[in-house]
Amino acid sequence: MQEKITSTRIGILGGGQLGRMIIQSAIDFNLNISILDPDPEAPCKDLTAKFVVGKLTDFKTVYDFGKNCDLITIEIENVNVEALIRLKEEGKKVFPQPEIIKLIQDKVDQKKFYQDHGIPTSPFVIVENADEVKKLRDKIPFVNKLAREGYDGRGVQIVRNESDLDKAFDKRGLVEDLIDFEKEISVIVARNEAGEIRGFPVVELVFHPEHNLVEYLFSPARISKEIEELAEKIAMDTIKELEMVGLLAVEMFITKEGKVLVNEIAPRPHNSGHQSIEGNITSQFEQHLRAILNMPLGCTQIKSPSAMVNLLGEDGYTGAAYYEGLEEVLNLEGTHIHLYGKLLTKPFRKMGHVTLTGSDFDSLEEKARFVKNKLKIKA
Repeated sequence: MQEKITSTRIGILGGGQLGRMIIQSAIDFNLNISILDPDPEAPCKDLTAKFVVGKLTDFKTVYDFGKNCDLITIEIENVNVEALIRLKEEGKKVFPQPEIIKLIQDKVDQKKFYQDHGIPTSPFVIVENADEVKKLRDKIPFVNKLAREGYDGRGVQIVRNESDLDKAFDKRGLVEDLIDFEKEISVIVARNEAGEIRGFPVVELVFHPEHNLVEYLFSPARISKEIEELAEKIAMDTIKELEMVGLLAVEMFITKEGKVLVNEIAPRPHNSGHQSIEGNITSQFEQHLRAILNMPLGCTQIKSPSAMVNLLGEDGYTGAAYYEGLEEVLNLEGTHIHLYGKLLTKPFRKMGHVTLTGSDFDSLEEKARFVKNKLKIKA
């Protein structure tokens, strides 16, 4: 590896579990990582020599942090873009590029981008407030999304009947057709400065019915070759149209009619790629580093079919985290537990994940359900 890569001072905006897993990959490359996060107890706090506590949306905080880095990247989109633009103008590398982060911060702008660039997505209407949402009652059932500041399932409201209209967001956002989908899938794709692009095989997502969080996923997705090739092409077309450097997660629906529609994208490592640590030759976290450092991209081939189960804080429990059922889960063959270093649990907080590897999908699904039902995070 070139000396200039190992001496590159990399700053990550965000010190949560994604930053933590990026650092774990960065250690293998002897990379110099600094972290900025508002939480003094963030998961990354003990994993890097330079951990800075500060607000990610404050111009001066982000700018001052970035001035001491050669390359700035993110693990969360809710950051001060203006500071990143200034840093880029002053010669710092910023990947993903600030203008792409700005685009993805706004779901309205995201949907317009898909529309303008021929990327298939669900029909939508732009709304400015709750009154405008309520005027679209003839479109029920539909999904109401906030334009900005929604994450981890927040900022999304499914309107299935007129009584649900009372839950409409009173801010700018979208009303999207509620897609009667067959499956939800994701493709993670990477692009480096040289223009090399590599995608990971399609994964299949299973969401929590109420909280819009991934409960577990399966890799590879159980879909036809035709759908697989179409989904991978859409993901690659999307990162090409963005001209983005870094890692892009593209979440999609497969409709009952066999269409593939983009739901949302995220310009960073993503929950739908966690299984790649054990399940693929190159993990999404290593691939992210390869992409932003303009290194050759790694092979994304699947080593073993896998399932990933998100470990969420149990409803009704807030306080110091206690892991119930850990020993029983560790007795399962092919089990890999990743805890995120979060001391406090609260309902539906992401506290860790479990990856299960094996060769038989039926047994993987059975083990995933066992983990989901057995391993509980309480206080």
